[in-house]
Amino acid sequence: MSANLSEKVDSIESDNNLAAVSEVEAGIRDFVRNDVAYLRRPAAGQSTTETPPLDSSADATVNNVNSLIQRVAGTSLGEIEKLISELEALRDLLHAEGQRVQREIAGYAQLSQAAMKSTRMIADNVEQWKKAAENLRGS
Repeated sequence: MSANLSEKVDSIESDNNLAAVSEVEAGIRDFVRNDVAYLRRPAAGQSTTETPPLDSSADATVNNVNSLIQRVAGTSLGEIEKLISELEALRDLLHAEGQRVQREIAGYAQLSQAAMKSTRMIADNVEQWKKAAENLRGS
């Protein structure tokens, strides 16, 4: 029951994150369409190969877009770096656990071989005692 609740909470958080990302992307698209689109269009009588000088408001707009992209990308990069470090720690843990399991298996194999040898020795001794007892009865 608690696992089911946990899955629902994770699903809701995931949906909220996707909604936030979609909202930011839509805001960027609208911003670029409405506020920055004129920067891409050549002015009347201007050649398309020439780059028009940016005025201060266009420069501020570009800086705002860059700042917004850096904030969004910075959060994503931080999350990715955190995930990478967690995965590396998990890899190290799994490697250490694998080595431990191999040592345990080797120990059990040695113990099993020792038990087999002991069992053979006991069986051989019992067989010798049995023969000795039969010889004593026969004589």
